[in-house]
Amino acid sequence: MMLTNSKALQHRLSILFHLLLLAVVATNVFTASFAFEHSSVKTRIPNLSQQKLRRNHEAINRKPHGVPLSMAMTGGSTDESNTNNNNNNNDNSRNAPPSQIESIAKNAKLLHPFGSSVERETVVTSLAAGLAVSLAMIPEAISFAYVAGVSPLVGLWTTVFLGFIAAAFGGRAGICSSASGACSVVVASLCAIHGPAYLSACAIMAGALQIVFGGYAGMGKFIRLVPHSVMLGFVNGLTVVMIRAQLIHFKSGAGKSFLSLASPAGRSMYGLTALTMLLVKTIPKVRGLRVVPPSLGAVSVCAILAKVLKLPIKTLSDVSGAETFRGGLSVLPTLALPAVPLTFETLKIITPFAITMAAVGAIESLLTMQLLDGIADDGERGSTKKECLGQGLGNMASGFVGGIGGCALLGQSVICAESGGLKSRLSGMSMALFLALGIVAGAPLLAAVPIAALVGVMLTVCMSTFSWSSLRIINKIPKLDAAVIFLVSFITVKDDLAKAVIAGVIASALGFAWKQSTSISYSESMVKAPPTSSNSSSGKGSKSQWKAYNLNGPLFFGSTTQFTTIFNVKDDPSDVIIDFTSSRIYDHSAIEAINNIADKYGEAGKKVHLRHLSPESGGLLKKLHGGDRPYELIESDPETDPVYGVV
Repeated sequence: MMLTNSKALQHRLSILFHLLLLAVVATNVFTASFAFEHSSVKTRIPNLSQQKLRRNHEAINRKPHGVPLSMAMTGGSTDESNTNNNNNNNDNSRNAPPSQIESIAKNAKLLHPFGSSVERETVVTSLAAGLAVSLAMIPEAISFAYVAGVSPLVGLWTTVFLGFIAAAFGGRAGICSSASGACSVVVASLCAIHGPAYLSACAIMAGALQIVFGGYAGMGKFIRLVPHSVMLGFVNGLTVVMIRAQLIHFKSGAGKSFLSLASPAGRSMYGLTALTMLLVKTIPKVRGLRVVPPSLGAVSVCAILAKVLKLPIKTLSDVSGAETFRGGLSVLPTLALPAVPLTFETLKIITPFAITMAAVGAIESLLTMQLLDGIADDGERGSTKKECLGQGLGNMASGFVGGIGGCALLGQSVICAESGGLKSRLSGMSMALFLALGIVAGAPLLAAVPIAALVGVMLTVCMSTFSWSSLRIINKIPKLDAAVIFLVSFITVKDDLAKAVIAGVIASALGFAWKQSTSISYSESMVKAPPTSSNSSSGKGSKSQWKAYNLNGPLFFGSTTQFTTIFNVKDDPSDVIIDFTSSRIYDHSAIEAINNIADKYGEAGKKVHLRHLSPESGGLLKKLHGGDRPYELIESDPETDPVYGVV
């Protein structure tokens, strides 16, 4: 028995060592990339060239006694001609590129993470932001672990591994990942039926799908198809979900009624929550406290007050149980394959859950990244490929240590952004490291943090995350967009994020297609036949008149029905012009509709002259029926014909 415990302890120590090693490697990668970005800046500080360094060195060696060093460095001459020459040399040296020694010295300073005051400030701010977010992650990870049906420790260690790896390899700095409610709801039934081991296997498979399809196939780029109305619905719906998750902490032990203000527990809960929200808004306005992350400062003050005043308030240990915060090396996870049979039957069980989890996690992470891009407003955009790759690697890592997987969390990422964590990946990486350190070594301190303080932080985040402008403009935007906002918000609250986003995109696409299908219009006129109208079926040359239909609007599958009602085949003259100057052909349905109209005129013994088609459209019309037809004439003009592609 002792031998088994010794091996388990040794294995956990090995896990801790590898985690620290990964932290060191990722930090070095971060600093190296940071240095590379700075060294690639085109604007350089004027430095002495290598020739000037050699010249100064020689001047110092031959400096005569009594000659000032400044004169020796300029050659020891005091006459005007030498001075002018030296000035020219100095000008040339300023314009000369830096020497290899100078470049190495400059890059060496940049490689050091504390090489300048700006870099020191970035590192300190990122570490402080990571510490603040690590506290806010704890109640979320614990509650989502309960939703999934696993131990709170599983949710916490999932946050550690997923959060660290996703931050190190993700799409941009400031994104904080953890076990999430959206993913936990999806896989809760899998855990209830088959057990936690299947949940870990599902996380590994979901991570692999995110790496293959999102990271390498680049399917994450399709997130750009998400309309702004869907984004507003996502933000508002997720805010409602976060508020609903916080309201649980205001209920009594039975969980049926809210705490009364008449009770000491109720006064303490409501009071500390309100104080936390006030401090989060006040701390950034105090000049001497601006360097302190607001959420971290507010939680620290409320924790001290609760301890000093001995308030009857719930703490993290009360919510998750004392076992979660027992601390020590015994709480370290074990690195191993999930204890599931490696059979095709197992694959059939976990595949549907893994696909859904991968889709939900990728969508929420990419939408969170887009929101942070807007908050940062630094002209840079996160990489969808890198974000999917980071989330996939993080989910796989969490699955191998018995975790449940997850994705980026909007609320905690906003906390990180407001704490100044958007400048460096170190913020998300330090969040995971601080959380791991707290679970192992600082368990008593974490256990004593009052829930009210963390709830206050999350409610403040909800207030800043909710798109209040969407309520103000609801009567000023198109009705379709307003309906999409409500639809996405409702489905996000009632069901899950993936279904909400897919439903919103489909509704927006159908609405757009319908609007475009009704926008096609035309004007008709009678024109004289060209003088050399040998193609005219009437044979009367310029004495005959042709009818011209000038189309306006897109021609695609949605507008082909209306397109066919424009023409009057029976009463039109023998030659008809269809002018596409103000119209565009977008798909095969449009090509087929044009050919069908030409067939009707051909059956009536009349001809159709198609003008101002793009070369590709004309080529497709010819290919569709094997070449030119005598009644369908494509009249091309390279000087005036538009150039565009057909889908």
